[in-house]
Amino acid sequence: MTAHPTGAWAVQQARNLTMDLGDRIHSLRFVIHDRDSLFTTAFAEVFKAEGLRITTTLPRTPRMNAICERVIGTLRRELLDRILIVGERHLALVLREYLIHYNGHRPHQSRHQRPPDTETHPIRGSAEPIDLRHIRPKPVVAGLINEYHHAA
Repeated sequence: MTAHPTGAWAVQQARNLTMDLGDRIHSLRFVIHDRDSLFTTAFAEVFKAEGLRITTTLPRTPRMNAICERVIGTLRRELLDRILIVGERHLALVLREYLIHYNGHRPHQSRHQRPPDTETHPIRGSAEPIDLRHIRPKPVVAGLINEYHHAA
């Protein structure tokens, strides 16, 4: 996160992302971005070295950014419209905590109400009854959101 991004900063973020993803980067095929001057040739080369195909959106076609816009809208509705951010460090902390919730616990319609990180949530059999008396809320993201878990 930076107030004044540059091309060199974007290249470093790309390098950081490839290192953070490790072997998982090979499961990706594309990097899609707009035509911002931040996305330099060096930025593209970081991903091309990993075997990814770079695709830029066409000019004046806002619907090409629909998935990104959907994620930004989700962040605004579920998080940023409900909390006062007091600084860059606070924003980074809140976003990090929300990302853990989003990928590990938040239900997604396209995934049959299961979170992206399905390894942490095995599919429960339909024959298994759910006792609602043993479900406990756990507040996350500064208490804005509750995650519900079975009590041990």
